[in-house]
Parts: sequence; structure tokens; C-alpha cells
Amino acid sequence: MKRSEDTATMILDAAQHLAQTQGYNAFSYADIASEVGIRTASIHYHFPGKGDLGYSLVARYRQIFLQSLTEIDQTTNKAAQKLKKYIDLYHWSLLEDRMCLCGMLASDIATLPEKVRDQVKIFFDVNVAWLATILKDGRKADEFIYRGTAEAQARLMLASIQGAMLVARALRNTGQFQKVTKDLFNSIKKAK
Repeated sequence: MKRSEDTATMILDAAQHLAQTQGYNAFSYADIASEVGIRTASIHYHFPGKGDLGYSLVARYRQIFLQSLTEIDQTTNKAAQKLKKYIDLYHWSLLEDRMCLCGMLASDIATLPEKVRDQVKIFFDVNVAWLATILKDGRKADEFIYRGTAEAQARLMLASIQGAMLVARALRNTGQFQKVTKDLFNSIKKAK
């Protein structure tokens, strides 16, 4: 990796940390420069505007998240185990005192540049599609039982997980997230 790519990565890492802990509108290029130890001009070189930074940030986050979903798919063929591992992805963020990046950005959606809003929407659409597949597979394998379509249940699950993160963070109690997601999981797990 070239020095320029190293700097861009450090900028994205710092911006992600700030966005996940404080929110998109709560940090500036000066905050990133301070955290990375560079001048703001260096940030503008890589990301001319905050919208460019936000776009790259969400695109990278989505790609990493997709890799995690692929790894989950490759580790087991059991829908229930996949769903538990999916929930763990969010739990790990909370343990690092971070929120899901796109969940944090969603709270600022009205003030985000359009290209960043579009990336956030794609992230949530991808999550709903992946969850719907897992839920369909789980229903077919007699692991899950739920009313309605898999897509509707996937939207409900994603909203519940994101909401559980917000409440757990507000209460400074990751156990709250675990209780809610356990109840959510148990609400669809078929009794054997």
C-alpha cells in the first residue's frame, strides 16, 4: 500500500470511529486531523468534501459488513446459527462503545448529502435481503416460525436490532441489547 492509501485509510478509520461514537454531524475535518495527526488539507486531498468522505465511509463499511455476512454463510448452514452470528455483529460494536455506522447516520439522514443517504439505504436494503433469505431458509428447515412474509419479518428484526442498540447505548447497558435480541430470536425460534 502506498503512503497516500495509508493516509486515506487512517482518515476513514478516524472518521468511522467519530461517526459511530458521536454521529456524522458531530465531527469535523479538524477532529479527524487531530486524531490522525495530519493537517486538514491532507483530508481535503483525499476527500474534497464531507459528502465524499461520508460516501467512501459507508461504501467501505457496507463492503466489510458484506464480507462478514459471507463468512457467516460459509461457517454454517443452520439459519438459527446464522441469525445469532448476525446479531453478534451488532453486539460487538456495542462492546466497543460504538453504534452501527449506518444506524448512527440514519439519525442524521435529513442532513446527509444525497449520495451518503443513498449508501445508507443500500446498506439497510442489503441487510433486509440477507435476513429475509435466512428467515425463509429457517422456515423451510423448520427452525423458525413467524407470521407474514420473510421480508416483513426481516424489516422487523433489523429495526428491532437497531433500536435495541440505541436503547442499550443510552442506558449504558449492553445487557439490555442481549435481552432484547434474545427475546427477538426466541419469538421466531420453533420449539422442538
